Amino acid sequence: MWPRVDGLRALELGSPGEMRARLNALVLSGAKRATAGVLDEYLDEGEALEYVGERLALLDDAGARVATVEVTDVTQVRFADVPWEFARAEGEGHASIEEWRAGHLRYWRTVEGRAVTDDTEIVCLRLRVVPSSADVGWPA
Repeated sequence: MWPRVDGLRALELGSPGEMRARLNALVLSGAKRATAGVLDEYLDEGEALEYVGERLALLDDAGARVATVEVTDVTQVRFADVPWEFARAEGEGHASIEEWRAGHLRYWRTVEGRAVTDDTEIVCLRLRVVPSSADVGWPA
């Protein structure tokens, strides 16, 4: 199971360190409004898919809640069918869908040890930051 913080499921983007800090900063700035995951990870962890309206605790490396995000859309598609519009909403600076695919294939293979093919099911989440007094640095 994924961690829970204050009753919310946790969202830990990328791998710990520089990558997570960069991705969290993109979320906080509003540039990153989407993220993708491999469906098999949900199955391996015994987790249900997120749902529209669900709030998640965005965590830093220390497990501190840096933001609360609300899921605005959830779709499940084959890796080959992830649209450029979604990839662009991830806000990570990819110049094309091909570049996005290459980067995600590399991450899932080298960091997570997952073999992803064109037919691998991908969970595409759209999200937005919502105010919460429980977030680090949020005005009380």
